[in-house]
Amino acid sequence: MLQSIGLTLLVLVATLLCVLLFLLFGWYVVWQLFLSKFKFLRELIGDTGSLQGDETTETESEAELPSTPLRHRPKSARGRRAPIEGAT
Repeated sequence: MLQSIGLTLLVLVATLLCVLLFLLFGWYVVWQLFLSKFKFLRELIGDTGSLQGDETTETESEAELPSTPLRHRPKSARGRRAPIEGAT
């Protein structure tokens, strides 16, 4: 009788532990593959390590841009809309 109760408790605890480990592993994988790309979510959890890396890439990309404004190319014939003939 006592062994049966002990075995039941052991199975319940082992099951809960396996489910918890599975969920933690799943969240870790989802974080690494998808959620860590969002700056807002990284700020929420206080992940400052990857924020520092982003700041350096932003300053590097700003240094590469010319200081003069870029000229806009005229739109190609495909990008322009034809005037509506019946509109007056």
